[in-house]
Amino acid sequence: MSPASKQLSLLATDEPAPRSAADAVRLLLFNAQHASPDRSRRQVAWVAGQEGADIAVFTEVSSTQGGDALVAALAECGYATVVAPQPSAPDYRTVIACRTGEVQPVPSPVTVTPHRAPAARVTVGGRDIGVLGLYVPSRGPKEQRNVAKRAFQESVTESLRRLPAAFPDMPVIVAGDLNVIERGHQPPHKVFGAWEYAFYDSFRAAGLTDAFRHLHPDGIAHSWFGRSGNGFRFDHLFVSTPHVDRVLACDYHQEAREVGLSDHAVMTLRLSLSPTAGGEGEAPASGAG
Repeated sequence: MSPASKQLSLLATDEPAPRSAADAVRLLLFNAQHASPDRSRRQVAWVAGQEGADIAVFTEVSSTQGGDALVAALAECGYATVVAPQPSAPDYRTVIACRTGEVQPVPSPVTVTPHRAPAARVTVGGRDIGVLGLYVPSRGPKEQRNVAKRAFQESVTESLRRLPAAFPDMPVIVAGDLNVIERGHQPPHKVFGAWEYAFYDSFRAAGLTDAFRHLHPDGIAHSWFGRSGNGFRFDHLFVSTPHVDRVLACDYHQEAREVGLSDHAVMTLRLSLSPTAGGEGEAPASGAG
């Protein structure tokens, strides 16, 4: 058995799926890398065994047999609600799967290829949160370079301003593979244009905060690696800025990538359902200076 196979056997156990948390939102972001049916089932088995995967957002899901196998496996592994829009023509899509309480799919606010941007209102511990998944197209073939990517990004930027109306008075989480990096990324990558950095900036302008950067202002992390070995932080989790002080943890995990389940690192987020002391307009605790 190869070292990777040994690691995979340790990761994919037959233990019952962890129970959903009632005091915090636990979300996992996973790039499915247009997997085959067999690999899709192994991906789901691994994700379902993770304690932090009460809500799982899958990007780069195929619209053919591999994607269908992923959706079916999610239902079999305890995800009672799976939001999996099917494109009208072959294309990648994004899937939101929940093993929490009530889930209400809502129309995507993104009007261009909305199957890449499903949305849902999820009830956790009696409280509602909004979830938007995103999978931004890559640069595309030479004859259509950046056409689909620009169109989708422009639609997302326009839609972000409507999120408070779609999810009033509740925390909002946007999770996805954006295929862009932030300004000041280490290492720097000259291939990205001003319009791509502006897309990343548009989330903050719309009232969303990069949860990883909020907790790790100087942290260097990568979710995808090119052929040269250079890293890129392509995968992101944003939280509505008024609720960002509720973020308890947000991290990248390389295990699934290292054993070949995906070519991306996994991201996880843990968000408290209760406001933090002194946050969101609360008065500081008695005796505070």
